[in-house]
Amino acid sequence: MLTLASLPAVLLLSWAMTGRLRHYALRRNLLDVPNQRSSHSVPTPRGGGMAIVVSFVLALLLSLAFGWIAWQSAVGLLGAGVAVALIGFLDDHGHVPARWRLLVHVASASWGLYWLGGAPSLVLGGTSIELGWLGALLGVFYLVWLLNLYNFMDGIDGIAGVEAVTTCLSIVLICLLLNDWSAALLPAMLGLAAAGFLIWNFPPAKIFMGDAGSGFVGLMLGLLSFHMAWSESQLLFAWLVLLGVFLVDASITLLRRLVRGEKVYQAHRSHAYQHASRMHGRHLPVTLAVMAINWCWLTPLAIWVALGGNAMIILPLAYVPLVCLALKYRAGLAE
Repeated sequence: MLTLASLPAVLLLSWAMTGRLRHYALRRNLLDVPNQRSSHSVPTPRGGGMAIVVSFVLALLLSLAFGWIAWQSAVGLLGAGVAVALIGFLDDHGHVPARWRLLVHVASASWGLYWLGGAPSLVLGGTSIELGWLGALLGVFYLVWLLNLYNFMDGIDGIAGVEAVTTCLSIVLICLLLNDWSAALLPAMLGLAAAGFLIWNFPPAKIFMGDAGSGFVGLMLGLLSFHMAWSESQLLFAWLVLLGVFLVDASITLLRRLVRGEKVYQAHRSHAYQHASRMHGRHLPVTLAVMAINWCWLTPLAIWVALGGNAMIILPLAYVPLVCLALKYRAGLAE
């Protein structure tokens, strides 16, 4: 009962702290001023994602104190998450060169993966595949890519918050269907922390997430996908299905920009969701579309794979329509 009672507190703390961070940003003039690469039109406070960081970290510490999670998991998640949030916070308040940010990202991903036990084995077609050191390298690459693509995809009002909330709540539903209440705790806490922030960030946004929040959320989603896959390998594929909108849009955009020889770390407005928001003249329809895709299309497929469906069939089934949408909305192409 204490566990359930603590969950609304995560939501309320995140909501209240986001409001305080908004006042802080306004006083300190920490505003995201529109430029030619922006998707917003008015100066908006940034850095609200720290509310997600603080709320989730406090929830993790409470969970550790009451023995709800293993100490190794807490060490991995806290160490990796706090480091990424700190480098993002410094970048939000000034500028940290990309090479130093990448170094922290790789170190944080490696730290988190190590304490969670490394990359789990994969089960494909009934065969368990142990990847060893190659799995560790691929795991770090996956975590660093997810961390950064979450930053890339946090470009219009509400989209990053909606992705976190829908993904986490869908995973909670899957855990309940599997009758694994304990596994639902961490994604529930992260989803509620993101929901508290989303109240302020939903279109029209009153505050933006910032690099500290987006990097933290992206890394936590990746680490939680590995953490849960150790108990049931099919759950990793469920996470990959649910994160499909962000993975597909960001990956296609990156590949097309690489082919054109562009500097991929520079800000731009060529993601499919950014083209779509300009085409529709508002952020709200795009953010709501992401929510609808996640819950109406990807969640049923994620449940299917989590309950034993063939991932080699379900992943392409989930991704092909997303690839078509990304191409339709010119992902990676210049304006």
